[in-house]
Amino acid sequence: MILFPAIDLKDGACVRLKRGLMETATVFNDSPAAQARTFAEAGFAWLHCIDLNGAFAGSSVNAGAVRAIRNTVDLKMELGGGIRDMAGIEFWLAAGIDRVILGTVAAKNPALVKEAAKAFPGRIVVGADAKGGRIATQGWAETAEMTPIDLGRRFEDAGVAAILYTDVDRDGLLGGVNVAATAALARAVKIPVIASGGVSGLSDIAALIGADEPNIEGVVIGRALYDGRIDAKEALAISRS
Repeated sequence: MILFPAIDLKDGACVRLKRGLMETATVFNDSPAAQARTFAEAGFAWLHCIDLNGAFAGSSVNAGAVRAIRNTVDLKMELGGGIRDMAGIEFWLAAGIDRVILGTVAAKNPALVKEAAKAFPGRIVVGADAKGGRIATQGWAETAEMTPIDLGRRFEDAGVAAILYTDVDRDGLLGGVNVAATAALARAVKIPVIASGGVSGLSDIAALIGADEPNIEGVVIGRALYDGRIDAKEALAISRS
């Protein structure tokens, strides 16, 4: 199972939110590049990076911080937040980002996602962010009628690399990852699924592995890494067992 340490960017700093609310931001590092270096030294292979300002603005805002991260570490990197047209997708893939996460646009313009997945096979991730079981868009400020399974099935044969399933109601609260919903999505679609939201300890990683669902590709870990609830080396050992 792949562990994705999270770097969420707000006003150029590395922060964590609660339930995606910008006013709940806690700054953990003023230097996202330094934080990325810490994760690289801990042994992670991937970084999960979200431009929070960009998610609300509809275009990349923290580009400078993203470039600094990319220039600092050699880790594979996926990026989301405000990337909503082909120009933005092409820009970041050309800039060395390995996978682009498309959330709002996946719900509102599925044709673009399919076009991008065809043009860049294996490099497009669909963001399935859910509030109350329904897809949330526009930086989680709006909610659509469809469920994560509805969204996933929309791209079943499009060639996307993965579905990033985030339980917004749990995000940043350290209440435990939603294993049941993650596993249900993984069973319902053929696309690999990445879990996100609520990871609080090593038991969450173990529970996802224990679900015995091979279509669960990995899990994003945020606040629990920053506040020391999860030790990186122990987590990586469990993920490789």
